[in-house]
Amino acid sequence: MLISSAELKNEAKPWLKKAISLGVVAIMTTMVGCSDSDDSTPVTEPPVAGPSQADKVRTAIAGLGLTGDPSTGRDLPNIEDPKAQLGMKLFYTKGLGGDFDSACVTCHHPMLGGGDDLALPIGVDAIEEDLLGPGRVHSTAGEHFDGGPSVPRNAPTTFNLGMWDSVLFHDGRVESLDGVAAAMGGTEIRTPDSEFGVADANSGVNLAAAQARFPVTSPEEMKDFGNFDGITRDEVRSNLAERLGDYGTPLGGQLAVNNWLPEFQAGFDSPIGTAEELITYDNIADALADYENSQVFIDTPWKAFVEGDDNAISARAQLGAQLFFNNVANGGADCASCHTGDFFTDEQFHATGIVQIGRGKGNGPNGTDDFGRFRETGDEADMYAFRTPSLLNTSATGPWGHAGSHTTLEAVIRQHLDPQGDLDRFDFSQIDPNIQAVDAIVNTQLAVDKWAENRDAGITSLREVPLDDAQVGFLVEFLMTLTDPCVEDRACMSPWIPDGTDANPDALRLNGVDGNGDYL
Repeated sequence: MLISSAELKNEAKPWLKKAISLGVVAIMTTMVGCSDSDDSTPVTEPPVAGPSQADKVRTAIAGLGLTGDPSTGRDLPNIEDPKAQLGMKLFYTKGLGGDFDSACVTCHHPMLGGGDDLALPIGVDAIEEDLLGPGRVHSTAGEHFDGGPSVPRNAPTTFNLGMWDSVLFHDGRVESLDGVAAAMGGTEIRTPDSEFGVADANSGVNLAAAQARFPVTSPEEMKDFGNFDGITRDEVRSNLAERLGDYGTPLGGQLAVNNWLPEFQAGFDSPIGTAEELITYDNIADALADYENSQVFIDTPWKAFVEGDDNAISARAQLGAQLFFNNVANGGADCASCHTGDFFTDEQFHATGIVQIGRGKGNGPNGTDDFGRFRETGDEADMYAFRTPSLLNTSATGPWGHAGSHTTLEAVIRQHLDPQGDLDRFDFSQIDPNIQAVDAIVNTQLAVDKWAENRDAGITSLREVPLDDAQVGFLVEFLMTLTDPCVEDRACMSPWIPDGTDANPDALRLNGVDGNGDYL
């Protein structure tokens, strides 16, 4: 039987029940003591109290090996480390944009949840290149302008990037072939530069470094359609290294201001290293990875609860935790079958039938669909499957879904509970009207059908679960406890955002502003 909203009411005032019970016993004892009769009535002992909500949560997570800390055993950089500081400067420079109008931070700002707070990103050719998040619009002069966002998938958060061991990107196109826990990808990493199942010899030292090689080569994200158009990915990277290193003859010319060499000398502890030696794209990716991997935000209320503080999360959140961790047979929603461990992900791929919006990845008859993991593996079981996201800081990293189609946690929870019902009742007015959605219903129905096929074949554990509104609310409150308060505090996040005291080596820093023109 599922946990009901009435259970919260029953648990609300255990101290009052205990006080009443003890009071009754005390009165009865007094009456017996004053009686002249030797035929006294035996005193009834108060009932033994049942387990508290906290105890029930601890029962639900017993045996899961949770510590609350997914960083255990990992060698993660500190933001104050010289290489991470170099990485931060690189992360914010438009000098890594092919046509100087975008940076890594364009789609991954620390004050926007490590993403961009948009369903789908707009990388190059924005009307206002420094405006990030809501209000960012693709220019009518931009290549392939159609009025909507130009990038087909939601921007994943960079928060806790160093916790991933197996796959990055929604489709896992950067993936570890080692499968070693806490190794952040290990030494054998496959990327789009290598065949499926084959390690890329130039992938870098970890998954984050491997990932950092690709946004700069994407025309829609950073490369653009001008200076570097028509050249290979490796040629793009070489041109960027020459640009920052002030050597060679990079397409688009050299930087007007260039003080990158001393930054690389400090970052790589090589005071006499030359630009040709130090300013390579391998080192650029390495430094970017250290900056991203330094974004460790795990001090959540849930962590405090797991470590023993029963009061760290509310009673409603504790009811949500029971729903989350218990399987359906035990009154739960079985969320933890995919969102496993302290990082809340199995790093696997699942077809959930979530709504498909945006330009798509060129799949389907009109090119507006996105076949997900199938694009990498060619395995029919992977059709419409996408990576299980981590749920740490999830309240700060919306919109949710590989295409950002769901704008509230409640909405995405309800989608997982009933994929077909979610499509049937989906309110398209909730999304930006400029987002491409002409084939959304047809494409999503195909994804829902694939989910149902996988469900019936036992491929996925995602099944319909009938929860009432109160129970969905409990799950939302539990998910809120997975967010580190730091990520919503500008002062706390300031070490990851350069300011006037930080060097601006090429005078091309992107100082992001919101729709009101205020600095993020």
